[in-house]
Amino acid sequence: QVQLVESGGGLVQAGGSLRLSCTPSGRTFSNYAMGWFRQAPGKERVFVAAISRSGGSTTYTDSVKGRFTISRDNAKNTVYLQMNSLKADDTAVYYCAADRFRIAAATIPDYWGQGTQVTVSS
Repeated sequence: QVQLVESGGGLVQAGGSLRLSCTPSGRTFSNYAMGWFRQAPGKERVFVAAISRSGGSTTYTDSVKGRFTISRDNAKNTVYLQMNSLKADDTAVYYCAADRFRIAAATIPDYWGQGTQVTVSS
């Protein structure tokens, strides 16, 4: 079993930045592809970004390309989501996810975190 703990959410003004962190426990971090999803009020949970087990490959949903950056530090067992130029539409609960193979928009990851709230005021 993998437990994912997110941190770094909060309230920020439009145009500002936040960095989310996620630390898994219970298994070898480098064995898992990692990703971030988000769920806005009244909407379904959707894919945001993913990174391969080695960190050599990343993917993003179109709406965050050029603004968000996913990265991982396997030595620190942590995956990050750097969010810049935040917009009101980015307001959502952000969920960290882990999978033994890969994470993409159409996949359902093996493990989920509890979520962290990001609120962007306009």
